[in-house]
Amino acid sequence: MIQLNRRHFLKGAGASSATCALASILPGSIAAIEREPLKGVSSEVASICEMCSTRCPIKARIVDGKNVFITGNKEAKSFGGKVCARGGAGHSLLYDPKRIVKPLKRVGERGEGKWAEISWADAYKEIAAKMNQIKKQYGAESIAFSSKSGSNSDHVFHLAAAFGTPNTFNHASTCPGAYVVAAKAMFGTKMKRDLSNSKYIINFGHNIYEGINMSETRGMMQAQMDKGAKLVVFEPRFSIVADKADEWHAIRPGTDVSVALALCNVLIVDNLYDCDFIEKHVIGFDEFAAEVKDYTPEWAETISDVSASAIRRIAHEYASHAPHAVVDFGHRATFTTEEFDMRRAIYAANILIGNIERKGGIYMGKKAPGYNKLAGENVAPALAKPGVKGMPKITAIRIDQVEKQYAMMWSSGGVYQTILDATLNAKPYQLKGWIMSRTNPMQTLTDRAKVEQSLKALDLVVSCELYISETAAFADYILPESTYLERDEDIADKSGKNPAYYVRQPVVEIIGDTRPSWQIFRELGQQLGLGEFYPWENIQTLQLMQVNRDHSLLEKIKTLGYVSYGKPLMLREPEMVAEFANAYPNARTIDEDGTYATAMHFKTPSGKIELTSAKVEEMAPGRGVIKHRSVQLKNADELYFIQGKVAVHTNGATHNVPMLSNLMSDNAVWIHPLTAGRLNIHSGDAIKLISSVGSEEGTALVTPGIRQDTVFAYMGFGSKNKEMVKASGKGIHCGNLLPNVISPVCGMCLHTTGVKLERV
Repeated sequence: MIQLNRRHFLKGAGASSATCALASILPGSIAAIEREPLKGVSSEVASICEMCSTRCPIKARIVDGKNVFITGNKEAKSFGGKVCARGGAGHSLLYDPKRIVKPLKRVGERGEGKWAEISWADAYKEIAAKMNQIKKQYGAESIAFSSKSGSNSDHVFHLAAAFGTPNTFNHASTCPGAYVVAAKAMFGTKMKRDLSNSKYIINFGHNIYEGINMSETRGMMQAQMDKGAKLVVFEPRFSIVADKADEWHAIRPGTDVSVALALCNVLIVDNLYDCDFIEKHVIGFDEFAAEVKDYTPEWAETISDVSASAIRRIAHEYASHAPHAVVDFGHRATFTTEEFDMRRAIYAANILIGNIERKGGIYMGKKAPGYNKLAGENVAPALAKPGVKGMPKITAIRIDQVEKQYAMMWSSGGVYQTILDATLNAKPYQLKGWIMSRTNPMQTLTDRAKVEQSLKALDLVVSCELYISETAAFADYILPESTYLERDEDIADKSGKNPAYYVRQPVVEIIGDTRPSWQIFRELGQQLGLGEFYPWENIQTLQLMQVNRDHSLLEKIKTLGYVSYGKPLMLREPEMVAEFANAYPNARTIDEDGTYATAMHFKTPSGKIELTSAKVEEMAPGRGVIKHRSVQLKNADELYFIQGKVAVHTNGATHNVPMLSNLMSDNAVWIHPLTAGRLNIHSGDAIKLISSVGSEEGTALVTPGIRQDTVFAYMGFGSKNKEMVKASGKGIHCGNLLPNVISPVCGMCLHTTGVKLERV
């Protein structure tokens, strides 16, 4: 076990941010695109970044017809008016010679890399004919639709619903699905973190100093640097977030749940929990307490390699800062088959100290309808959901709907991996087509070989993309989407402690023959004969429908780019409640304790927070109570293989972007010196990793910043298609080493496995 106590911040070491980015279009750098002066407006345009799924508010403008100046939108205070390295590099998409600027049709074998240009009209006609043929012969449900999350998914999934298939999937089961489903099981809704006001933060590998979310990253920096918050990190490697921590504990991969449960054990056994909060707002405490009574720190030490004394001390320190303390539930830990209960155990540690709706804890987003009800007046306008009458009634079950245990995931992004078995093994029925929008399952799903087999087995594969990604390389048709700097989209809800909205708008005119995804899927829908389900003529019509035809509101959102309404509110924070009530004369009467605690209602069967869930028990017998289950991640002669995010890339999406590729084009494998010494491996040596499903060759990085029994690589590298010139063959492909295993209840991919290490 390695423990490190330190407190220093190295400016620029992954947690810093760029105020702006200025792009110069270099002479001779354009191949596929004619280099002409950029057209648009010289004044700043408010918009939304899309270099990662955070989608930060930005402002951008053209300079001298050849540059794009990008900065953060200062209207969005928590984002600090800044962009990260990825956001700053977005302009390099515009004239990237490897960007697709015309529709393409496959003319060789799938994956062979032979393409011909095709007109939009012909592409729509041929795709629609094939889709309708499949629908007639096998049913609409035999075509799956998948997309990255956000506004892109709204339009491709609207087409799916109009077409009549229930099979829609986003990236949830490859990244955030477990903590979303765990929150739905316990709170009935998603939860948010108030990191900036926390005084004590416990982190299980959520590395927001590398997988940067500008608002949350700045919030944690503010908590640490300005407010002296203590940060404790449990992670198998010395990541950037571990480097910035007061304590780093090199936990054994896959044992996060044991430490989280041991923390809960100490909080309960040592009577450190908020008894009053539990009594008023929680059910299932007695069952949970009975389950965790044997999960002592001493027990957890034997499993996790984290010392019992450290666990006990940390639990007491954490409780001493209650309720302004948090155990971060976000994103990365070492994903295992026990993701669901690991996330529930983390939520339980928050619930026990009563940090719900308190500063520095976790809270529910305050959207306009609920906020206005508390205020007793319409403080914030509520967006409308444009209704479409007569949408087809879908009777077919989803392909991930066979097992009831995944019921909470059906409406939370779906179990993406089930596309593979439905294609290759007709479970529960045969898939024949796959329509995708800006998603790259060759990189983000596990068992790359199985994904490739699936793509080759289908009758139709369509990819809407910016590049010929590793997945798009196996498509029949590639439909080129305009970059985020060239398109506009729906108004998006960005509410946090108070209602907020923002919108994407074009900064430059469209380059080449590309189109925004909303237009692509609307026009394909019309070609399919589904025009009646598209009552909006264009995105402006749709935006007006969203704001109930309030032109002044739409103009305000477009001018500012980000609009926020009312005062920040957390329902159990007396000071915030008092300010809210003083601001709105008709506001709800404050409770006797100075809060709005009685206004808290959770969308669970009981209406309370459920530490133990009868609903989960009915879905997945034996899982109603949070408990520890042993998992086998590797054999005795193997090393743990784990992955993570890096600040200059986004999963499998940005590795061919010129500026970002220049910053980082490879993912050397982290190896402990003692492990490397046994195999005579030195930094820079060629090495090979071998798993149960594949093998990869890469480069060694020998470092004490990782456990002896573990190797690590950043994900998204090692693309295997020649079209990704800057990314192809560089580094190891993580998905090629990970077996296709589906975690219970939440349906997550497995991101931890065993590998053998060899020197090449």
